[in-house]
Amino acid sequence: MTTPHAAYQSLVERFRRIALLGDAQAILSWDSATTMRPGSAEARAEVDAALALEVHERLTAPDLGEVFAAVDATTLDPWQRANLDGMRRTWLHATAVPADLVEAASRAASQCEHRWRTARHENDFDGLAPLLRTVLASQREIAAAKAEALGVSRYDALLDQYEPGGTSARIDQLFDELSGFLPDLIATALERQASRPAPLPLDGHFPVAAQRDLGQRLMAALGFDFDRGRLDVSAHPFCGGTPDDLRLTTRYNEQDFARALMGTLHETGHALYEAGLPAEWRHQPVGTARGMSIHESQSLFVEMQLCRSLAFQHFLAPLVREAFGVDGPAWTPENLYAVGTRVQRSLIRVDADECTYPAHVLLRYRLERQMIDGALDVADLPDAWAEGMRRLIGITPPDHKDGCLQDIHWPSGAFGYFPTYTLGAMTAAQLREAVDQAIPDLESQLAAGHFAPVVSWLRDAIHHRASSLPTDALLTHATGRPLDVAAYRRHLERRYLG
Repeated sequence: MTTPHAAYQSLVERFRRIALLGDAQAILSWDSATTMRPGSAEARAEVDAALALEVHERLTAPDLGEVFAAVDATTLDPWQRANLDGMRRTWLHATAVPADLVEAASRAASQCEHRWRTARHENDFDGLAPLLRTVLASQREIAAAKAEALGVSRYDALLDQYEPGGTSARIDQLFDELSGFLPDLIATALERQASRPAPLPLDGHFPVAAQRDLGQRLMAALGFDFDRGRLDVSAHPFCGGTPDDLRLTTRYNEQDFARALMGTLHETGHALYEAGLPAEWRHQPVGTARGMSIHESQSLFVEMQLCRSLAFQHFLAPLVREAFGVDGPAWTPENLYAVGTRVQRSLIRVDADECTYPAHVLLRYRLERQMIDGALDVADLPDAWAEGMRRLIGITPPDHKDGCLQDIHWPSGAFGYFPTYTLGAMTAAQLREAVDQAIPDLESQLAAGHFAPVVSWLRDAIHHRASSLPTDALLTHATGRPLDVAAYRRHLERRYLG
């Protein structure tokens, strides 16, 4: 007869093996996005599907339910109980979906993602649409199966994959409050911006090698360990790999260094979180990041709360002048800050400023809910996108490349992910207010390039706690309250209306 202790240890070992397979999937995903040749896509899709099926079969082993039933949670400490909860949640998600659907969905997403890389470049929505329709169909099947098993809506079942315990009702509440003040804030910010002299343009030629060196120098200053990670190039910037083998990517433009630099710093925030997760709980659910809103809060904290501040520009400006051999009034900290906080109605989400970015997320959140609910067909996506852009941001995309083809998320099957970006921005602002209380001289430290104290605070408050607490409890521990919109509003008003 299996003892409760032996049952728990059996789960620990099983989930360790599953996590190691996940590590292999993560490294292969990085390889697909950075070095794999286009002709290998079909073969790689088979490998991806095989790994996804192997993970699914391990998670749905016939005896796993009996093993869970044999565990006595009262004998476990808080971290072990949180680990058991994470195991059970993962198991419930897996057992809700039949193996053939897991394999088919993985293959469809892999094929569609690879086709997206050329479709976006070629502005070819019609060429992508059949594959995207297959991905959407598989995700709707998955959503229906998980919704029945979890007792939630179809969209919330997908959302739970990225935001454990998150609900569209809670998101609607936060986003409705955000929508209530955001349009006026954007309009006022644009008016005030128009009344001041425009910042000097950062003109020049910025070689990729120099941009890469500057980005890596700043990554190291923030605490990124290049013995356990690397920086590469991909069509869509991301942080992948594993906590001990981090794979960051960015994309370069030799006429605009700031995009790649801020993208690199954003992904470094993700990487610092992954690297700061507790090593003693590696390859266990409790040792992983606590959902994507917390993950996005870490990237946006680094990019927006730290690296777009005026204080940081005092550290950055001399490094930029040295890296690119530039000088003059355009390269002062004040002008770099003015350029970096410029508000404009733009087409591309990843390049959008802080004020308009939430509108980009609202658009995607509404459209993906409609697609999952069956109210929006793939064929109608371009027109719905254009109308949403016109209504929410005030501009209309001239083509699909800068419209509904700009993001990788839906081609890769990541429905339910988009709201976590703005939830993360709100969380980052709330964390910044707590950090300012804990480190009163933070601004002077940023200006001097001293990042260890603030990273240490994040390590203690967020990183080291991993998934040991639910999201609201984690944020309450760090800031004194669950997530609300107030700190984010104060941040935007202070930076753009002050």
